[in-house]
Amino acid sequence: MSSPLSVDGARVHGQEVRNANVTAVVAVANILKSSLGPQGLDKMLVDDIGDVTVTNDGATIMRKLEVQHPAAKVLQQLSNLQDQEVGDGTTSVVLVAAELLKKANELIKGGIHATNVIQGYRAAMKECVKYVPHALGVKTKTLDEQVLVNIAKTSLSSKFIGNIITPSKRTDAEFAKLVVEAIKSVRVSALMARISTQLVK
Repeated sequence: MSSPLSVDGARVHGQEVRNANVTAVVAVANILKSSLGPQGLDKMLVDDIGDVTVTNDGATIMRKLEVQHPAAKVLQQLSNLQDQEVGDGTTSVVLVAAELLKKANELIKGGIHATNVIQGYRAAMKECVKYVPHALGVKTKTLDEQVLVNIAKTSLSSKFIGNIITPSKRTDAEFAKLVVEAIKSVRVSALMARISTQLVK
């Protein structure tokens, strides 16, 4: 006699589940892969009602994707968190996460226990945290105007605004200067507001 709670379907577990998870994650990463970097290609996304979005911004692409697989949804959450906390690097974080999962699955298939893989990844992360600031960080004595403009240009180059700049309009350097001026004015305004509040008290 079958259980009243039974439904038609099949139960999957173990390596089969891991393979399905990795396949879903890699499929999402492959969508983003060609949009990475300054030479990244734009994606055309069409929603249910026919609205079209053209962008190469990883956060926008991930937000517009309609995914059903739980592992792919985790990537969406990761992308959203990266966008909220940092504001950039959403494509990179998705591609790195997918590659780490892919390599982890290969290690497990090779007979290494999942716990050992996790411990190895955590140890590697600690080494990366030590290595990156010294090897890849650029030291500067002062954050002068030009350094700030260059930082802003780097960030703007990955956003949609970089695609609409033409010779007849503002250059990316002019947009970067506007961003720097806006940030500096907000910082000064916030400081003056704090000083005013303290004086009133």
